[in-house]
Amino acid sequence: MTDESLVRTIEMLLVEDNPGDVRLTLEALREAKIKNTVRVVSDGVEAMEYLRKEGKYADVLRPDLVLLDLNLPRKSGREVLAEIKSDENLRSIPVVILTASALEMDVVKAYHEYANCFIIKPINLDQFIKVAQAIQEFWFAMVKLPHRP
Repeated sequence: MTDESLVRTIEMLLVEDNPGDVRLTLEALREAKIKNTVRVVSDGVEAMEYLRKEGKYADVLRPDLVLLDLNLPRKSGREVLAEIKSDENLRSIPVVILTASALEMDVVKAYHEYANCFIIKPINLDQFIKVAQAIQEFWFAMVKLPHRP
């Protein structure tokens, strides 16, 4: 297949405040051999600044996919998701909720706010690698992502 999604680098934004989870996620993505660039922000306010290209993020590329934790400082992942999906310029960006929460109300609320996927964070690296591989296979091999503006 010569599809553009197979040759271009995938831009991901990881919104995660826990340094251990950031390291685990980055390691899992490296192990899954996803051709990507992962940018990391540590709270909801910074995530929205990044997505809106404000301040120090004025020159960043729009992400092809957002990996979003729900439990964040300053602005929760729930609030970030609601803002993304209510913003005409951002709503087409797929948002994968990647969180430790397995609460049914969090799952329901995330999908109610138009999350594209809800994944409970695995607790060990091997399981996390499997999740990263599944993300790669689905979002970057099977799904046609929109062009970046």
